[in-house]
Amino acid sequence: MSSFQKTAEIRFKKTDLLELAFHHRSYSNEHNSNSKAYANNERLEFLGDAVLGMVTASYLYESMAEKKEGDLAKIKAVVVSEPVLSEIALKLHIDECLVLGKGEELSGGREKKAILADAMEAVIGALYLDSGYKVAEKFVLSIIVPEIENVLNNKSIRDYKTLLQEYFQKKYKQCPVYTLEKKSGPEHDKTFWVSVNLNNNIFGPAKGKNKKEAEQAVAKLAWEQINEQEK
Repeated sequence: MSSFQKTAEIRFKKTDLLELAFHHRSYSNEHNSNSKAYANNERLEFLGDAVLGMVTASYLYESMAEKKEGDLAKIKAVVVSEPVLSEIALKLHIDECLVLGKGEELSGGREKKAILADAMEAVIGALYLDSGYKVAEKFVLSIIVPEIENVLNNKSIRDYKTLLQEYFQKKYKQCPVYTLEKKSGPEHDKTFWVSVNLNNNIFGPAKGKNKKEAEQAVAKLAWEQINEQEK
C-alpha cells in the first residue's frame, strides 16, 4: 500500500479504504461475501466513476470555452474510457495490488482492462471518502489532464468500440448494435464483414480477419464519420 501511494503521490488516512479498492469480486465470491473482510470494490467503483466524471467534465468546461458540448463529450468519452483508465492503472502498478480470486488470477485477471479500469475508479472513490473532494480532484486532474492533452494532440489510445458505446449511451441512452453481414474466404483465412447501428443510422460494413477485428474497424469508421459530421 505504501509503495502504491508513493507512486500515485497520494496519502490515505484510512488504508483499509485503499485496500478495499483493490478487492475484486472474484475474491469475495470465493470467500465469505457477507464478511466485511471479504467485501469487494464495486461500490467504491460506482462512487469513483461519478467523481471522475464530475472532475473531468468541470475541467473541460472551464478550460475549453471555445469548444461545443459535442466536442467536450467526445474528449471526455476518450479520457474516462476503459482503455485509457486501464493504462493509467498499469502505470501506477495497480495490477500488482489487485486481490483476485484463484480463478480470475489463473485466467489473467491482472491484465484485464475492465478489472484494471474498475480498480482505478475504485481508488478514486476511496480517496474521495478518505480525504474529500478537493484531494480527489487534485489526483484525478494529475492523471486525466495528460490524457486530455493526448486527445488534443491525437496521441490517445483508441478503442473505438468502447468510445462509441460510452458516447452513445450518454447521449442517446442506447448501445451500438453490431451485425455480422457476411463471411468470406476459406475456413483457415476468413474475412468478416460487420455493420453497426447507431440511433437508427447504419455505418459500414467494414471488414476484419475475425469478428472482433471487424467490429473495431466499423466502430472506427462510424466514430470518424460522426466526428466529421459534427464539426
